[in-house]
Amino acid sequence: MREMLQRLGYGSHPPQITHVQTLTAQEAVTSPWPKWAHPRVVEAYQFLGVDQPYRHQVEAADAAHSSPGNQHVILATGTASGKSLAYQLPALDAIYRGEIGEGGAGFISGRATALYLSPTKALAADQLASLRSLNLPGVVPETYDGDTPSADRRFIRERANLVLCNPDMLHHAILPNHGHWSVFLRKLRYVIIDEAHSYRGVFGAHVAVLLRRLRRICRHYGVSPVFIGASATSAEPAASFSRLIGSRPEAVTAVTESTAPRGATHVVLWEPEFDQNQQVTDRLSASRGTGLSPGGSSGGENGAPVRKSVITQTAEMLTDLVIDRTRTIAFIKSRRGAEAIAQTAGRFLDEVEPGLSSRVSAYRAGYLPEERRDLERTLRSGQMLGVASTSALELGIDIAGLDAVLVAGWPGTRASFFQQIGRAGRAGQDSFAVLVASEDPLDTYLVHHPADIFENGVEKTVFDPENPYVLSPHLCAAAAELPLRPEELIVFGATAPRLLEKLVEQGYLRRRPTGWFWTHPESASALVSLRGGSSPLQIIEVETGAVVGTMDGGSAHAQGHPGAIYTHQGETFLVEDLDEENRVIAVSRATPDYYTQARDITEVTVLATDQTVEQGPVTMNFGSVRVRSQVVGYQRKSLIGQQVLGDEPLDLEPQSLNTRAIWWTIPATVLHSAGIHEREVPGALHAAEHAAIGLLPLTATCDRWDIGGLSTALHVDTEQPTIFVYDGHPGGAGFAERGFEAAEHWLRATLDTILACECESGCPSCVQSPKCGNRNEPLEKTAAARLLGALLVHAGAVSEDENRALLKPLNQREVDAGRAPQPMVSAVEALTGQHSSEAPF
Repeated sequence: MREMLQRLGYGSHPPQITHVQTLTAQEAVTSPWPKWAHPRVVEAYQFLGVDQPYRHQVEAADAAHSSPGNQHVILATGTASGKSLAYQLPALDAIYRGEIGEGGAGFISGRATALYLSPTKALAADQLASLRSLNLPGVVPETYDGDTPSADRRFIRERANLVLCNPDMLHHAILPNHGHWSVFLRKLRYVIIDEAHSYRGVFGAHVAVLLRRLRRICRHYGVSPVFIGASATSAEPAASFSRLIGSRPEAVTAVTESTAPRGATHVVLWEPEFDQNQQVTDRLSASRGTGLSPGGSSGGENGAPVRKSVITQTAEMLTDLVIDRTRTIAFIKSRRGAEAIAQTAGRFLDEVEPGLSSRVSAYRAGYLPEERRDLERTLRSGQMLGVASTSALELGIDIAGLDAVLVAGWPGTRASFFQQIGRAGRAGQDSFAVLVASEDPLDTYLVHHPADIFENGVEKTVFDPENPYVLSPHLCAAAAELPLRPEELIVFGATAPRLLEKLVEQGYLRRRPTGWFWTHPESASALVSLRGGSSPLQIIEVETGAVVGTMDGGSAHAQGHPGAIYTHQGETFLVEDLDEENRVIAVSRATPDYYTQARDITEVTVLATDQTVEQGPVTMNFGSVRVRSQVVGYQRKSLIGQQVLGDEPLDLEPQSLNTRAIWWTIPATVLHSAGIHEREVPGALHAAEHAAIGLLPLTATCDRWDIGGLSTALHVDTEQPTIFVYDGHPGGAGFAERGFEAAEHWLRATLDTILACECESGCPSCVQSPKCGNRNEPLEKTAAARLLGALLVHAGAVSEDENRALLKPLNQREVDAGRAPQPMVSAVEALTGQHSSEAPF
């Protein structure tokens, strides 16, 4: 690891490193091939070099093979543990035996089929190549997705016995047309759900209901297939998988211990330094009258210090690794970030070795099919040395020989993090991984609390299949597939009868003595958007009329507004027009030196309070809210240094969202007892809200962009100072509810993050938010820490003495800066009006 750092020019232990963790190597533990596996299937694997399977592969395959159909299997082990063989073996054995006449009874002519579902097309394509490489006679695997030519679809329905598709195609093409698939469905023995941990939030809720619809159709054709899940390591995998497929937890067998070999992985936690040069430049620019406002400098909004950009830092590391001919993947959450890393690294490489930039590329969703396939081919061949990717390459694509992984910003969950760093070292060699912290409160917390990464268990998968906004359109789709009978409603949960009544009142369904019917000529499946949000908009280049890519409807106001910059395959485009009615975003080619970021305003109305916890004078609530938001403008920010170059207004229609939220009401007496002056209250609430949103992904499987918040010194519904944190999806996604359940740990981590940040009055690493609609004003970092400490005291999570000790360094910083902090008084003193003369620390 030291040699790698020195080769990159950082020395043996640069100050940016906050922690180094070595994930130890592991020897393989193998088992004999199962006796039930057909010798020809075993020979196919042995021909490819698999002499004996790993023990966990045999355990999972045995469980699936011996299942009577009402028992299911989840294999939840780490990256590169060979999950594919575990689910392929029972499926291929059943299919092959059926084709040669040894399939036994129970299915048509003893023959069998299998359905494979993956969240991405790339993963299905990778699986198809793996299956075809086995060359098993009679086994006909085919992909069936949006890229499948229409001319091939009938052949696949009639001849394929192992169909690989995604949930979208199952929903739009297979279930609504199940009559055309009846021959395939009557023989369905196995349903394989790959990367099952990725089905979370609203997408997970949609897929959970979709799988209930699939099981219902299977029962109609007289079959009860075994569901086999493959997942990264996850908390309570049996419970999560049973909830996903709609079965009882005791009906799922979980295999969780990997016996595959792995090389050691050296993981570095890296916090980029504050960029002093940029801040000096900003001060000089301001003094020379360049026209840059303090909030518009590369020193951050409102003069806040900034660290070196995670994109710049990662691009520098990727450049050095490519020069060293180290095959590397750099992961980042956003499409724009993946493009920016690849572009920046390409510029750096051409400065050192002209032409080397051609061996670095971006990879993300939204590419055209031929672009994706070409990139996958060059990665496997080694022609491509470096790739900057979204999670599109996280999910199981088999690319051996990679040596290093750069993770640009925390990916959101521990499961994703270990999945990403597991992309390297798949050939058994030692590997090198770096988590580059972004300017984000959660990243700040994690690089200073490595135990929360390496010692805590992975997160629970959070999704709510009874979300009414998810379930209602699926009930329409189910009724269109087959009329819904009363005895079937238990499959869809306790809320289904009430939702059906509402759908009848609204005219979507008709009630008959035998059940509920869809009577409209339109497609009921069109009511459902599995990925959450409306149907995607096409991005069209005005000069040529070519389709550049797509964008989901939920992102259109923030990312596809007029004036926005859109990046695709290294090319940048300026959005000329947003036509939501015709689902089109018109763009033209451009070469700007900036990117854009939308601004919005938000209002929250409390609709219903489901749970309330009294914590002394503070109340913590969970329930339903209505959020009204409107994108009112956008900023242009420089690519280097994120300098604010301008602020432009927009005139877009407001959007309304009914969702779920957690909120705290905090009486003025509590704020006063925490030493928060009246003038600091708005900034304290605002800063605490920002930091809490940034830290919620620590306890809930979400991204900060999946959630929103609002803080106000006097809310119209609560009549108190209030902080809201809400799910950014209709009906909720389970994130706020998870925060309500783990509130003490969540708030303590939020306080620790603010205390750990070295900035003086707030920065993007602690209390500033990249999506704040108020330009990160007002913010009071110290007062926010005092507020969070008070909430923890009233919740009983810390004592008043412990709270004083925690805040002592921050209070001393206030004194050193020439600001005398307000005295902290006990809750009793605040309520009685008595004040202590005790010093604040």
